[in-house]
Amino acid sequence: MKSVILHPIFVIKDRIHHSLITTAFMTSQHRMGVVEWTLLIILSIIWGGSFFFVKIAVTEVAPFTLVLCRVSLAALILLIYCKLSGRSLPRGRSIWGAFLLMGLINNVIPFSLLFWGQTYIASGLASILNATTPIFTVLVAHFLTRDERLNSNRMLGVVLGFSGVVVMLGGGFDQPADNPPIAMIACLGAALSYAFAGVYGRRFAAHNIGPARVAFGQLSSSSLIMLPVVLLMDPPLRPLSWSPQTQLAVIILAVICTALAYILFFRILATGGATNLSLVTLLVPVSAILLGTRVLGEQLGSSDFIGMALIGLGLVANDGRAIRFMRGANPAA
Repeated sequence: MKSVILHPIFVIKDRIHHSLITTAFMTSQHRMGVVEWTLLIILSIIWGGSFFFVKIAVTEVAPFTLVLCRVSLAALILLIYCKLSGRSLPRGRSIWGAFLLMGLINNVIPFSLLFWGQTYIASGLASILNATTPIFTVLVAHFLTRDERLNSNRMLGVVLGFSGVVVMLGGGFDQPADNPPIAMIACLGAALSYAFAGVYGRRFAAHNIGPARVAFGQLSSSSLIMLPVVLLMDPPLRPLSWSPQTQLAVIILAVICTALAYILFFRILATGGATNLSLVTLLVPVSAILLGTRVLGEQLGSSDFIGMALIGLGLVANDGRAIRFMRGANPAA
């Protein structure tokens, strides 16, 4: 289920993934109160729920069509939000060229891979695999940037995270009918695409464009890319022929799991800070798995839970605060 939504949105992904690899050793002046923790949990449920709603939608909607519906409806919602709040739309050929590239690697490719993968594997499993995004990000940043090199904590996180992936893929090979490895690899491909987007997306800070406007630019560009793909690859779009359950799932994906998620994200970021906000990465699979098992009747094997534990440990190692706490240092430092 977050990815789908979660979940996977340039500004959200970029800030969270960038914070996991750059803010762990910075002094934070932000504090998480009751309101911030409540919003953080709500956000994790929304992003985890996106995997749940995707699993419902892909039973009737082709993956590419679902991608188009999600990004285009979310772009429309953000357009309305920008207009009502008095925000001007981005202008300039260079910035829209950047939006097109970001839309490709942060929406079109990962959404398509995740949605296709979820036609074969459980939503909870997809959310666990998608949680490897920050682990991929530290590797991509190490090779493509000068200031984001691997250190001992991050290397430990990478080893633990990919150990979890190996365990989960091994379970998939043992039970190919339940969890086809190719579908699991597709979800990992989505996480890798998000990682490249997280590193590339840092350049948007130099354009001095507000996050909501960046989100609109990326999502509208993603819509332009997906439209010809859907026309060429998928059956004609007939939303009225979908069941009410599927129609509702598509609307929730776009309005709540994408557009509303931005609003919650920026509220937490302003008061709780990016480092604290990165904790949502650990929470998303929890809500996705609970929804998948309780509502959809999905079942995860022991290898999936072992893999999730290893990936979780890898994320904690990347974040660095728990390790510093055990060493007696200030976790916020």
